[in-house]
Amino acid sequence: MNKKVFACLLAVVMLLGLIMVPAAAKAEGEEAKDIVILYTNDVHCGITDGMGYVGVARVKAAYEAAGKEVILVDNGDALQGDIIGTLSKGEAIVELMNAIGYDVATIGNHEFDYGMEQFNKNVELAKFKYVCCNFLNDDGNAVLEPYTILEKAGKKIAFVGVDTPQTFASSTPTYFQDGEGNWIYSFCEGNNGQDLYDKVQATVDAARAEGVDYVIALAHLGIDASSSPWTSSELIVNTTGIDAVLDGHSHSVISGEKVKNKDGNEVILTSTGTKLENVGIFTIDGEGNMSSMLLDADAIKFMSAVGALTEDNGAGEAVQAAIDKNEELVNTVVAKTGVTLTTTDPVAVDEKGNPVRIVRSQETNLGDLCADAYRAMGESDIAFVNGGGIRANIAEGDITYGQIIKVHPYGNALCVVEATGQEVLDALELSVASLPAEFGGFLQVSGLKFTVDTSIASTVEKDEKKMFVKVTGERRVQDVEVLQEDGSYAPIDPNKTYTVACHNYLLKSAGDGYTMFTDNTLLRDEVMLDNQVLINYIVDVLGGTVGSEYLEPYGQGRITIK
Repeated sequence: MNKKVFACLLAVVMLLGLIMVPAAAKAEGEEAKDIVILYTNDVHCGITDGMGYVGVARVKAAYEAAGKEVILVDNGDALQGDIIGTLSKGEAIVELMNAIGYDVATIGNHEFDYGMEQFNKNVELAKFKYVCCNFLNDDGNAVLEPYTILEKAGKKIAFVGVDTPQTFASSTPTYFQDGEGNWIYSFCEGNNGQDLYDKVQATVDAARAEGVDYVIALAHLGIDASSSPWTSSELIVNTTGIDAVLDGHSHSVISGEKVKNKDGNEVILTSTGTKLENVGIFTIDGEGNMSSMLLDADAIKFMSAVGALTEDNGAGEAVQAAIDKNEELVNTVVAKTGVTLTTTDPVAVDEKGNPVRIVRSQETNLGDLCADAYRAMGESDIAFVNGGGIRANIAEGDITYGQIIKVHPYGNALCVVEATGQEVLDALELSVASLPAEFGGFLQVSGLKFTVDTSIASTVEKDEKKMFVKVTGERRVQDVEVLQEDGSYAPIDPNKTYTVACHNYLLKSAGDGYTMFTDNTLLRDEVMLDNQVLINYIVDVLGGTVGSEYLEPYGQGRITIK
């Protein structure tokens, strides 16, 4: 028996054991019921990825059929990341979450990607409760309910929502500003994390004052070092009264780590990864003991195949209806490619055997293509595209509209600004500050070539919102040259004015922390959506087919990293 089959069989035994034990206990006259909190995070529109929403619904139905008290929650970034979210501005996902029976959710940074008006519309559309204690308006009041209390098996459980202050930079900053650029929303980002800790603590204390038995934080914070001082671990260390943190944002797989809080008591920290590769099962048994485990997608699929999980309470029909609604547009062929265009390494794989994503840390041919599209359609000297905005590969052959939207799912719009060579140099320095680690703001470029010396420590200074302030010392980016009309390259002039094309997210809204362009002269303002930029470039400039100039997966040698 191979390891995968054994793991699936073990998961079957574990799940069936968890379901059947309470029934046996009740038969012996014990009244206490287990409470099961099922949790997901960073689904990113992956409605059929991993176990899919159908798999989640089947696990939920199995527990309910066994007499469990079940609560289903989500920890953010559910509404964005694929075509179905983009075309519906998140509404289709909210409707699916309604159909499956989510009870509570917190928001992630990407819940804001369709703008504040649509954010509010999606919140209103939800039949479940959205909670977040640290998303405040300019009066200092919470925009959403800070927490909600559900009562199951005679126990009161408070769910406190927490969203990362990184949302300022990793969503669209102008969504949180007024027309004059003043911040009118806050995520309690100040004082090196203390404002966040204080707000969460005050919310936990308020919930405790209502006599709740348990406090569960639904967090979208993550554990990445780049998220400090707002990581989930740091939140636990600096607060008391939280029993468990169900986390998201960093796409980490954490089955149930124990982290000591401010009083030295252990708090469970757990996260399911992304795209429904796992569903989390947090159990409070009849005696009040808490535990956490993950069931992976392969196990759920196996249990479904052998008939251990069958009932989905209509989730399958709801998912299929959502897919059918978008199918015709998604499958329309708009262009062709004679080469495979990639965001991932064609050779290297991770520990799970999946291709390593490189578009956020080095040049790729798809990055070159997207940047070239912006430069051509913007008729500019230079173009940037953030690696975090290039989300999917394109295989050789026909290119459908759906594939284009998978590459650019955010609906950003082409803009062109005037910028000095010094501002371009500062942008490049921010772009490579995190190397060799990934950074969603890593810039794929057109009209430029340069070298990065990673032996030099980054001297980029950011403010408490992770927005660029200045470069304080030696620079990693060297030998920067700008493409000339005759096809040659010349050294960049820090004092010269260049035209720079990108999208509104980066140039106007300081997305990923790029503050250096927000006050610049705007030459073209949101003239074309990013997916149309790419389609028009391939069709109108390349004649409808991506050719051999983009054959090399590691790009054309514009960015040399040493």
